[in-house]
Amino acid sequence: MKRVMIIGSPGAGKSTFARKLRDCSGLPLYYLDQIWHLPDRTTISPAAFDARLMEILTEDQWIIDGNYSRTMELRLKACDTVFLLDYPLAVCLDGVRKRVGQKREDMPWIEEAVDEEFRTFILDFPHTQLPRIYRLLERYQNEKQIILFRSREEAEDWLNWFRSNLQTAEQHEDNQCTG
Repeated sequence: MKRVMIIGSPGAGKSTFARKLRDCSGLPLYYLDQIWHLPDRTTISPAAFDARLMEILTEDQWIIDGNYSRTMELRLKACDTVFLLDYPLAVCLDGVRKRVGQKREDMPWIEEAVDEEFRTFILDFPHTQLPRIYRLLERYQNEKQIILFRSREEAEDWLNWFRSNLQTAEQHEDNQCTG
C-alpha cells in the first residue's frame, strides 16, 4: 500500500480517515480540496489543478483524499489501494454539520454554514455519484486493493488492525536486527 485513494460522500470522514492513515503509515497526504480551493473562496483553474495532481501522481507514495469525479479514473489508474467510505446519508449530513465553524487542515477556510447547493449535492450523492464510483471500482477490482467501509466503526476497526500489524512487523524487524 503505497498509493492510496480515499473517496466517499462529503461528510463521511474521508479527511479524518486520511489523517489517521497518514499518521500510522507515514505516507504523504494530499487533500484535493486544499489544491482546488484558494483561501479567498475562489478556485484555481482546472489546468492548474490537473498539473498539480499529475505532479503528485508521479510520486512513489501518496494518500489522496477527495472525490473530484473529473479526475477520479486518472487517480484510480495510478493508485494501488482505494478506500471507499459509503456511509448512510444521515451520517454524512451530520458530519458536514459538525465541521461548520471548525478549522480543518483539509480546507483553506472555515465553513460558516452548510451551503444549500452543497447540501443538495450530498443528498443526491447516493444516486448521482455512488453508482458511477461503483462502476469505476468494478472495472479495476482485479488490479487494485479496494476496501469498502459502511460505517465509521468499520473504518476505525480497520485502522486499529493496520496499526497492530505495523507494530508486529516493526517488532519482528527489531528482533531480526538484534537476534
